Parts: sequence; structure tokens; C-alpha cells
Amino acid sequence: MAHSNHYTTLDVSPAASQAEIKDAYRRLAKQYHPDSNHDIASHDRIAQVNAAYEVLRDPHRRRSYDQQLRGRAPSSPRGRSTAPNPQRPSGREADELLYQWLQRVYSPVNRLLQQILRPLQDQIDELAADPFDDELLEGFQAYLDDCRDLLNRAQAIFRSLPNPASVAAVAANLYYCLNQVGDGIDELERFTTSYDEHYLHTGQELFRIASGLRREAQTVMKRVA
Repeated sequence: MAHSNHYTTLDVSPAASQAEIKDAYRRLAKQYHPDSNHDIASHDRIAQVNAAYEVLRDPHRRRSYDQQLRGRAPSSPRGRSTAPNPQRPSGREADELLYQWLQRVYSPVNRLLQQILRPLQDQIDELAADPFDDELLEGFQAYLDDCRDLLNRAQAIFRSLPNPASVAAVAANLYYCLNQVGDGIDELERFTTSYDEHYLHTGQELFRIASGLRREAQTVMKRVA
């Protein structure tokens, strides 16, 4: 049996191109998206898929990961690693890991997302007075610049600490929320250069989806905590 690693998680060969890895991720992300699957197993699976893609999408991290794989201890005839299996955390350790993740990842990411999502409607209402007014457009662009900075901070925090298995569903919703926010900012920025309202409406819709994912993460967290 093959080792369970990031390549097997994405169902690709270790020799796969970056394009093949991206296509595999998109296929699996769609298959296990929270909107389509609400069972815990699917949430755990998408968390694994997300973690694998975060490594393999980056050529430098992928290279380091490949080196780690080549240095892995040889497997036994049954296909299991001869290296000792890490012990599952005890109940107290699991509680501590959860507490750390809540304090260091979930809470700050949730606050940063709120700072991005909440002002959008007010910003659009101000811009609606005259979308072609240079001063209003500059103000809207400044808001988007702040959003981009906040998103980068949120993404860095989200990647800073692995999520415990008990909150895999919460982490999956946050991951998709961050992705939707990033795509939404891209669309809104296209509006500032093209004045095409299609981009403005698409950005609003992506932010609406992101808000829903954030609320879902909060709902699931209440059940877990």
C-alpha cells in the first residue's frame, strides 16, 4: 500500500506538473465542498486536501517536502513505516491544542474577516453617488488596499498552526471564506480600472458567500466548543 502523503491525498503522481496538481485540487475541492457535503468525514477530507495543496502549490515548499519524503524511514513488508507512530494527544493535551488554535488562529482570523466584510456595503453606497468621481474611487481603492492587507494577515495566521481534528469543519469553512474574499477583492479591483459594474456585482456576491461561510464556521464552532 502506498504511503499516505500529500500526493496520494490529491491523487496525483509525485512527478505531476503544477497544472495537474491545481486541476486535482479543484476537482477534490468541488467534490468535498461544505455546500455539497455536511458530514464530518467530508470536512476532515477537505481539510487534508487543503493542507496538501498548500504545500504542493508552492515550488519551494514542494521541493522541501519531496526531500522529506526521500528521507522517510523504509517501510515494512506490509507497507507500514518502521518509524514509531506518534501517540494521539491525551484528553488534556487535545484540549490545550484546541485552546491554542482558538486563541491564535480562529479568533484573530475571524476578527480580520469581519473588518474586511462588514464595511463593503457602506463603501459601495458611498461610491454609488458617482462611480466616476476620482475622489470617491480613490477612497474605495484605499478600502480595497486595506482589505488586501487584512487578508494577507489572516492567511498567514491561518497557516501558522495546524487545526485540531475536532475543528476540521470550522477550518474548512474559514479556508473557503478566505479564498472567496481574495477572489472578491480581485473582482472589485477590476471594477476600479474598468468601471464595469459586472465586476462590482461579482465582488459583492463573492463577499456574500464569504460571509455565509464565516457564519457557518461560527455555528459549527458553537457546537464543538
